[in-house]
Amino acid sequence: MTDERVFCLPTLVAAGGLLIGGTTAMAQERADWPERIRVATASIGGTYHIYGHGLSARITDEFDILADTRTTGGPYHNMILVHTGEAELGFVTLGPAKELWEGEAEFADGEKMRNVRALFPMYRTPFHIVTQADSGIESIDDLSGARVGVGPMGGTCATYWERFFDELGVEDVRLQYAGASLSADYMLGGLSDAFAFCAGLPIQAFEHVESRQAVRMFGLTEEQQATLVDAFPVTPYEIPADTYASMDAPQASVAFWNFAIGHKDLDEGFVHELMALVLEDNDAMQEIHPAAAETRPEHMEKNNVIWFHPGAVRYYREQGLEVSEAMMPPEMRQQGEEEEAEMEGETGGRAEESAEQ
Repeated sequence: MTDERVFCLPTLVAAGGLLIGGTTAMAQERADWPERIRVATASIGGTYHIYGHGLSARITDEFDILADTRTTGGPYHNMILVHTGEAELGFVTLGPAKELWEGEAEFADGEKMRNVRALFPMYRTPFHIVTQADSGIESIDDLSGARVGVGPMGGTCATYWERFFDELGVEDVRLQYAGASLSADYMLGGLSDAFAFCAGLPIQAFEHVESRQAVRMFGLTEEQQATLVDAFPVTPYEIPADTYASMDAPQASVAFWNFAIGHKDLDEGFVHELMALVLEDNDAMQEIHPAAAETRPEHMEKNNVIWFHPGAVRYYREQGLEVSEAMMPPEMRQQGEEEEAEMEGETGGRAEESAEQ
């Protein structure tokens, strides 16, 4: 028995050394990782809120980093929070993101929010409307003079539904601003005539309303859809008939793509591992919310607004996906130029040596 223990001792010591060495190497790789992650989402009852809670839980479980969410006003607010470093991660729709990226948002005093970097595609956000079945409201045109909840002020839904109504000539809509959950409750309590929102499908707040009373859901006519596609940076979208029990046919809509964003100073290694965590287990993401079915690497090309983070660029390249030059961050373009200059210098030096010989 004694001989056997002595024989195994070197093996145990070697194994222990490998374990310690591996742990040390991992610690070194993660030395610049954030100690805490704050994820900027949106109002309670919306898809961002659900998606963010699920993602935070996965980050905490898989990376052993404290991750939590911030309830916000949505994409406009999230761009500001990530740009200023008050949140490490956030979610945006590309329409509002473009306004802040280019310094075109009225409330931002022309500031271009370029401390933000794009990470991974999330899903599309279609616009949809729900009302009580006996309200007499059957189309967007019927909303003239009605009390319509449109989500929190400053959010994507509130901003764009107001613009949509103006573009479509629907006048005197009495807009009501509140989070998704409250907007649903207002309609249930008879304080709103309709609830016009936008989020990944199915919208939890719509399901909440539908479970408590008979409702009617409707989208756009084909003509209205074409008008909005021509006027705004949205794409055509068809809401499937089986999205809600109250629907018996597909409904036309328009949609924005959503992307996760991070601060430009986030560690490249952390972002690379985050990309793998999200994009290599789509089943786990769909368990968070069904809209995550579109959280797939090939949809990265839908982003033509925000420069990608270097960690995201590295991940996409590993998957055989090329990031366009326009979406490359300046820190990577500068690095590439320096490497090219260095190679040219070395080539020139070798040429001079050959000439002297």
